[in-house]
Order: sequence, then C-alpha cells, then structure tokens
Amino acid sequence: MKDILDEKDKRLRLTSKEVTFPMDKEDLKKIDLMVEYLTNSQIEEKAEKYHLRPGMGMAAIQLGIPKRYITIVEEVEDGFDTYVVVNPKIISNSEEQIYVEQGEGCLSVNRDVVGCVPRYARVTVEGYDTEGNKIRVRAREELAIAFQHEIDHLNGILFTDYIDPKNPMKNSDKCRPI
Repeated sequence: MKDILDEKDKRLRLTSKEVTFPMDKEDLKKIDLMVEYLTNSQIEEKAEKYHLRPGMGMAAIQLGIPKRYITIVEEVEDGFDTYVVVNPKIISNSEEQIYVEQGEGCLSVNRDVVGCVPRYARVTVEGYDTEGNKIRVRAREELAIAFQHEIDHLNGILFTDYIDPKNPMKNSDKCRPI
C-alpha cells in the first residue's frame, strides 16, 4: 500500500464524514486492503519481503478517503483479532490514563517521535460493522490506545498534536507508562 498519506499532507487534517449504508464497494475493497496490510505488516517475514512498516491500525483518511471508518489488527496469542468499525464513537472511558513509553507511532509519521500522548487506559467504542449492524468494543491498554489514535485521525488529529515540543514528557507524571 504505497498510498498512505504522509503527515505533511493537508488531507490528514480533514474531519471525515459519516458513512451511509449500504457501503460503497470501493470502500469495502479498501477495508480489505487495509486489513491485509496491517496483518502482513505484523508478520516479520512478510513485512521484510514487501517492505512494510509495522502498523496496528489505519483510518480511511490515511488513504485520502475522508470517511469515518477504521481498521485495527491486534496480534494475539494464536493469531490476530481484526476490528473494522464504521462511524466509531467513544461512548465511555476510564479515568486512568496511560501512554506508550517508547512513543506512539503512526503509518503517516515516518519518523520516531518521543513524547507523552495521554490516552485512556480503557474505552468502550460503538459503531457499525460493514453491513450496518451496531457493534460495541471494549478495549484496554494497547488496543484502547489504537482506537483513540484512529478515531483522532477521523477528526483531523495526529498523535504529535498532543506532544509539547518544549517539554515532550509533559503530563507523563499523571499517566501510567505501558
């Protein structure tokens, strides 16, 4: 997938539009490609063979599509859990906040960025599957961070927006590192 937008691309700052059902065939094809990329990028041999940057999540806007859908592929003990959520919304969250100690990453940010990005340790996300059926996902830790990160993309927000350039670790004392 060579068409992932770079952080300098102004389209990443767009607020994505709600999706209506039935979904467009092109969007369904893009979702399949997004899931395939994310899965292969986490399999070392395939990532090396196809020169894929590892990623856990992707929002449609990262492909220049300003529509509200995201894909997340989480590596688990016996394979992968795949989440495709259309028109996702965080409906509840924990009070506890966490951050990725080594720094959050993004397929649209082609550089290492160190800094504290406060995220909720647990979130509940509601949305729809590709058929228009309502779904609800409860996520914690890394998966919760991935959902918050991808939903931010739908609102034109990059994780780097949360980092104070003068004090990158600002607020780290209020969050638990993971």
